[in-house]
Amino acid sequence: MAMMRAIGLMSGTSLDGVDIALIETDGERVHVVKGHNNFLEPLGPTGYRGYADDEKALLRAATKDAESVLHPGDRPGRLPEAEAFVTLAHAEAVERFLEEHGLSASEIDVIGFHGQTVIHRPDQRISIQIGDGQALATRLGIPVVSDLRRADIEAGGQGAPLVPVFHKALAEASGFDGPFGILNIGGVANATLIDSKGGVIAFDTGPGNALIDEWMQEREGKNLDDGGRTAARGRPDEQLLAWLLTHPFFFRKPPKSLDRNWFSHKLAGQLSTEDGAATLTAFTARAVARALDHAPEIPTRWIVAGGGARNGELVRLLNYHLRAEITTADAIGWSSAYLEAQAFAYLAVRSLKGLPITLPSTTGVREAITGGVLTRP
Repeated sequence: MAMMRAIGLMSGTSLDGVDIALIETDGERVHVVKGHNNFLEPLGPTGYRGYADDEKALLRAATKDAESVLHPGDRPGRLPEAEAFVTLAHAEAVERFLEEHGLSASEIDVIGFHGQTVIHRPDQRISIQIGDGQALATRLGIPVVSDLRRADIEAGGQGAPLVPVFHKALAEASGFDGPFGILNIGGVANATLIDSKGGVIAFDTGPGNALIDEWMQEREGKNLDDGGRTAARGRPDEQLLAWLLTHPFFFRKPPKSLDRNWFSHKLAGQLSTEDGAATLTAFTARAVARALDHAPEIPTRWIVAGGGARNGELVRLLNYHLRAEITTADAIGWSSAYLEAQAFAYLAVRSLKGLPITLPSTTGVREAITGGVLTRP
């Protein structure tokens, strides 16, 4: 199959901004280049459009309003305003990205547009990612594939995680064999486990950065615990951790997915800033270790991506609890920050070609299916 140039767009549950990535793929293979000492060269250029404080506040308010949603088409409260903003922010981000890299719209075959998740209740057949794919395609003059979770949920799947088929393709292109795991730590953490026979399972492991970020915002007015330094100065509350890990989610067999609102940073209650950060960071790490109860083979190597890969204390705890080789995506030439954006570019091409984007072993869907809604300018 011919290679296509695709842009992927991701705005995650951390509500920090829009990630942009350009890749070349035929929907099956991804183009990677091995450089010195087998270090992998980047797949393509990347970009970022951060959200201002008032924009983050709007998205938090919309997420709160989404709790009253009863049907997939519901848009209560500030959701319409937030949807218009998300569409505009993504359009501006792509326009700036194209200009910075000397690209024209005609050189891009498709855009994979995730949108902004405001609620995820797959058991109720509801998962809403706000953002208007048609408006984005019309403004940019580029075909857009959006609404990538709906078909999976309507076919009985969880609609998440969506990235594993890209993880597997990237691992194969990089020459990695199982058993190993790819751990993406965004607002929610998810794992892709590839066994020694090439089989893949995937699922959300539990909270990622969201609780830690919200704790630091409330206590210190900071967007995150930079490098995990605050957590490193504290002591986790072992009694609270033991109780948190009794949540029914951790006993469910995969595939399974998590709504970021199932857990709150307020669970840390009256702990000091340092102890609360230490507790929430330990919760993320121990939830990943707990997920190995469901692994067909225990990974001997992990590749960690997402914002959590920059949290030194979290990576230290993962090393301790997983007792395996831990490598950050950046250390091998993958992109910790833009892996999900790259994945949505890949998924858009697969959607165009009618290839499966979700599998029974990744979302629980009845059979491997494609997904996404294509809109043209």
